Amino acid sequence: MRLRRRTGLAALAAMVLLATPATAAHAGARTANASAASDSALALPRPTGPYAVGTEVLHLTDSGRADPWVPQAGPRELMVSVHYPARPGGGGARAPYMSAEEARLLLAERGLDGIVSATAVSSIVTHARTDARPARGRFPLVLLSPGFNTPRATLTSLAGELASRGYVVASVDHAYESTGTAFPGGRMLTCAACDVVEAAPDDEGEREVLRTVSTGRAADLSFVLDRLTGPHPAWDHSRMIDRRWIAAVGHSVGGSAAASTMLADPRVDAGADMDGTFFEPVPASGLDGRPFLMLGTEADHRPGSADTSWDEGWQHLDGWKRWLTVKESGHFTFTDLPALAGELGLPPDPAAPLSADRSTEITRDYMAAFLDLSLRGREQPLLDGPTARNPEVVFQNP
Repeated sequence: MRLRRRTGLAALAAMVLLATPATAAHAGARTANASAASDSALALPRPTGPYAVGTEVLHLTDSGRADPWVPQAGPRELMVSVHYPARPGGGGARAPYMSAEEARLLLAERGLDGIVSATAVSSIVTHARTDARPARGRFPLVLLSPGFNTPRATLTSLAGELASRGYVVASVDHAYESTGTAFPGGRMLTCAACDVVEAAPDDEGEREVLRTVSTGRAADLSFVLDRLTGPHPAWDHSRMIDRRWIAAVGHSVGGSAAASTMLADPRVDAGADMDGTFFEPVPASGLDGRPFLMLGTEADHRPGSADTSWDEGWQHLDGWKRWLTVKESGHFTFTDLPALAGELGLPPDPAAPLSADRSTEITRDYMAAFLDLSLRGREQPLLDGPTARNPEVVFQNP
């Protein structure tokens, strides 16, 4: 099945951050040179919006639900990185990208341990500062969910970009669904859900497990929304959230979870799926007229491709909608991984030769345009049709 190939386990080898034997020596030499100079020399693309970016990490516990993957662990737990518009100057240190152990587990899963330094990855420079003073005003909220077996850190560039353009962004690590997520008390929770997927007897059984992932994440995102906007918010700066305007966005199964969240929670006004199968199908009744963006690879998510969930979902979406595919892209084009690969000296995946710069620009610009249109009512000519500046982006009209 496609998702097993992409997310799990062996087939993330096709991701842009994976060095093949032919490129391993090149990557190792570049990494050795980078490490000799400074592990902290690597950086994510700088945000382009008018605001500085602040960030804070929250540990949230839903006492009303047991963890679905490890029930004996107790209530469902989430780690959330909140990126927000901040005032220029001040604030604390730049936030780390991820911990060294999280980086080690991510690299090991992708077959890069011993080739790329975990310290180099964990020391990547982000552009968000801790303890930054929030910007004045109120801002829409974006809930952001990563791909299966992929930590929330891999969507940091998008989160920071949206925050710099005036959004509060809550990126969620769902317990036991990533290569490794650090939790309080020195705990490192790895992907128990992956074992359940791998134990599925067939593709249909795997799809059913992943549907459970999608709907479970919808419950997670609704809980995060409760804790950020409820009467006793978990975040000290929650007053800056404009509760009238909320979106759910995700990559891979996180994109399916964005649609599942809209189905379950009427507070969510818009949603976007970045190259994820709809494991919970969009029903014939639609999404109550709310806008939805489908942004994917041309190889796997064009009309008539093997993933029929996009063709079916498109027919049922009943509000403003766009189906965009990106030429020469790969499943991880819409994450930080192309930029990280470039920083680490790894050549592009031959199956997804789109440059790191273009991967970043396309993801940022089209996602921000969609949110500006759907949450702020600002006209976006970028979404009206193809443009000469973005020849890689194909507007599908099945």
